[in-house]
Parts: sequence; C-alpha cells; structure tokens
Amino acid sequence: MSDIATRVRFDVVVVGAGPAGLFAGLALADAGFDVAVVGALPGQATDRRTSALLDGSVLALQRLGVWDRLRPHAAPLRVMRLVDATASLLRAPVFEGRSEEIGLDAFGFNLANDDIGEALLACARDRGVTLVEGHVTGVDIPGGTLTLASGEVLSATVVAGADGRRSQVREAAGIEVVATRYPQTAVTATFAHSRPHRDVSTEFHTPTGPFTLVPLPGDRSSLVCVVTPREADALLAMDDGAFAREIEKRSEAILGRVTPEPGRGRYDLGAMTPRRFAVPGAALVGEAAHVVPPIGAQGLNLGMRDGAALADCLSDARAAGEPLGGGRAMAAYDRARRADIVSRTFAIDVLNRSLLSPFLPVHLVRGAGLWALDQIGPLRRAFMREGLQPSQAAPRLMRPAARDAA
Repeated sequence: MSDIATRVRFDVVVVGAGPAGLFAGLALADAGFDVAVVGALPGQATDRRTSALLDGSVLALQRLGVWDRLRPHAAPLRVMRLVDATASLLRAPVFEGRSEEIGLDAFGFNLANDDIGEALLACARDRGVTLVEGHVTGVDIPGGTLTLASGEVLSATVVAGADGRRSQVREAAGIEVVATRYPQTAVTATFAHSRPHRDVSTEFHTPTGPFTLVPLPGDRSSLVCVVTPREADALLAMDDGAFAREIEKRSEAILGRVTPEPGRGRYDLGAMTPRRFAVPGAALVGEAAHVVPPIGAQGLNLGMRDGAALADCLSDARAAGEPLGGGRAMAAYDRARRADIVSRTFAIDVLNRSLLSPFLPVHLVRGAGLWALDQIGPLRRAFMREGLQPSQAAPRLMRPAARDAA
C-alpha cells in the first residue's frame, strides 16, 4: 500500500519494513512525527525464526498498542538457565535466574517473527504511518531523498536506515563498519516436545557455541543451535527422525521426545558495528546499526531500543528548536546508542570466543564468572537486570513508567 502520491515530504522516512523498522516508525509516529516506512511489508515471505522480546521491549509495545495483538501468541520466559556443556575439566555450575528475583512476572516473551511483523504492520496502519511497499534504488543523504524502483521520489528531514546488515542508507551516508566473521553457523528450528518447558529458557554452552531452547506457547520450543558450518550441513540434511534424536541428545532430553516442525534455517555467524550510528540527515536502526551472534536475545531488543532512542532524540531537538536532522540531534542519537551497542557486542563476542577457545585458563575464568553469578545474590540480580536493558539512559518509551501508562 502507498499514499505517497498525496504526500512526498516527511519528517522521517524509515527504509526497511522489518520488525525494527516498523517499530521505529510507530515510536516516531507516537512522538508526533510525520513518518513513512518503505520496504517489503510483512506477509510476503515466511520467517520461521522466533525472537525473545525482553521486558523493556514489551513495555514499549504495550504503550504503542501492539502488545494486545501479540500476547495470545507469546510464551513467557520466567527462568533463564545456563548449562556448561563444554566438557571442560572444571565445569561451571548450572546458573538459573528467575524473573521473580528482580520483581518481574517474566523476563520477556518468545514469539514467532511472523507474528511480530504482522502485529506491528497492523498497528502502523491504525496509527497512520505511511506504508510504502517498494524497493529503494537510490539514497541521497545530504539531499534527504529516496528514489524507488517505481521512479517515485520521497524526501525526508531524517532518513532512518533499518535496511539490514548490507544497508543502502549506511553506505550512502559513508559510514564504515568493523566486521567479524565467526567459524560458526546457527541452525534454527521449532519443535513440539513431550515434557512441559515450564517457561524455562535453557542455553547450553558447547565447544562450538550456544545450543539454546526457548519456550513457545504450549509444549513447543524454538531452537538455535550454533555449530561448525560442516555440522550445520549435516543437521540440515537429516530427516526429521534423525534431527529429533540429535536435539534430544544435545539437550540431554530435558524436554522429552521431540517432534520437529517444518522449516529449518541456516545463518552464518558474524558481528558488525558501524563506526558511527548517525550523520547529519541519517540514523541507523536495527541490523544496519549492529549485527551480533544469537546469544542472550539481544538482536531485536537492541533494534527496538534504537527506534525508541531516535524518537527521543528527535523529540528533544524539536523541543529545543533545533533542526531534526542537524548535527546536534544526530550526535545525540550516536551518543545515546553507542554505549549500549558497543558494550553488548563486546560482551557477546567475549562469551562466544571463550566457548571456542582451546585454552583451559579461559574456561576457568568463564566458569568462575558463572559460579559468582550463581552464588552471589546481588551480582546475580544486577546481571539479570542489565541483561534486559541498560540501567542507564534507557529510552523513555522503555522506562518503568511506561508500564503504568500501558
């Protein structure tokens, strides 16, 4: 759908209509900006992956009116379990963090990506966000113009690039990136099981990376299995029976008998961080601003914090009478996102590399850290709170007060 024939100038045009882009569009519209979202709208292709939305993201979705559409499809995550399955000489103790320890009913909720996209799209339509289904072929950041494959042209004071790890907006803005490739591939799947998950998400730390089981509604769970590329080929080539037995083996049969559902995914792991998150006239959101391995449910939650922070920074610029896409506003966005993105990318990289390391001292340090988290209550609670979202400078839409406003 598109109504650009009647309006071609916007405060913000978000390039990319995935969950991060649609969320950014909603957050900006909620802040009173005239917004368009351009890209391939949800529903055109099936995405069998799931995402765990943590508490801050859920609060924001409640406030934006999205959560009521998502709640029936969501499984609560009330216990986070970390299991050392590295076969190290000194295995770390099992760590279990419970949401009730930090005053929450759940750390967050796991949902199918398709359900997230469809709910965001429906709410964007309800809130009057202009939705332009089309492919962007040209981006001019200094001029604030976007050319579509149809030949139509949009202009904006701010262009928000939510167009993925190969972002056209980032390239047009001249922003360089620091990228890392890992010798790992993630295999994703969903499956039914004979034992209840009891709202427990379990992450096994293995020599090739995390093997993570995350609850879905009913006796179902989603899987992210990080292995070598060769092992990934083998897992994807298995029939359902062999794949089920492999899941049962790697999960120590904690969910009983497994029945795989149709559709497995493969994703080669890497990390990417831009040297800047904004320049005058443009800001980066979602995977255009950060790519991290699937550890700790950080990816989409970071992307949602991007959109909420951009709404804050542009609102502050408007209140101060400053240009929306000016240097001060974009520098404020860069500062607002830098510590959160860089620190979490670093922490995930360190943990991932510690699993791959052959050196015993590295495993001893990781094990000691998990032991401390298990044994020291204040440290454990601080770790759980910080894992949900940054304790400092959280976007206004995601601060605890949003819970009362929802």
